[in-house]
Amino acid sequence: MSQPPPPPIPLPWHNLARSALLLGGLAAAGLALNALSDALGTGTLGTGVLERFVTGQGPAGQALFVLVTAAACAAGIPRQAASFAAGYAFGLWPGIPLVLAGLVLACTANFLRARLIARDWTRRHILPRFGGRLSRIDAFLTAHPFSTTLTLRLLPVGSNLAFNLLAGVSAMRVIPFLVGSALGYVPQTVIFALLGSGIGVADWLRVAISAALFVASILIGLILLRRHRATAGAISESA
Repeated sequence: MSQPPPPPIPLPWHNLARSALLLGGLAAAGLALNALSDALGTGTLGTGVLERFVTGQGPAGQALFVLVTAAACAAGIPRQAASFAAGYAFGLWPGIPLVLAGLVLACTANFLRARLIARDWTRRHILPRFGGRLSRIDAFLTAHPFSTTLTLRLLPVGSNLAFNLLAGVSAMRVIPFLVGSALGYVPQTVIFALLGSGIGVADWLRVAISAALFVASILIGLILLRRHRATAGAISESA
């Protein structure tokens, strides 16, 4: 007996436009920071929070940055902003693993919070009202935890916090969720850390590289999404 196909992963184009605006805004912020630093001298920006508590503070500053990133992103702060701050505070390559550690901690905390606190309540009070649709979503996430997570992390759409909580409420396994999240975070982390860093290339070239990587990550996500839907449809027809 055939089963209804799983609900498609939404891809609202206005969210893509909003993400492009975010990229442009952070690029402008990076150019402004560089210009201000050049105009005032490298020591003048030392009163900033990052410079006072993070930059140049060694392991203690790095640990503080990871913990603050985890707490902020667990509360809903965009991960792109955290990546930009990492590039600005530590530079491109030192900043990438630090912000990735904070992002993975954030999604782990949200996942476990939803799994331990909200899952039973959801199954008792929400499923009786919306059982059919939520059951199909739960089954889909459980069957394809890694590929679903990787695809959604690559696409700059939706809410990072909302997906973390949804994954925790579902029966999705934690390891594929975390591995898919960590890998899916990489492209945009590199993009926004590059924008925030002061690497030795021209400002326009740094922005151009970031924009090219941004488009590439979206295209990869769209390809994975298309394959994801094709696979889901084939499974549904053969059921």
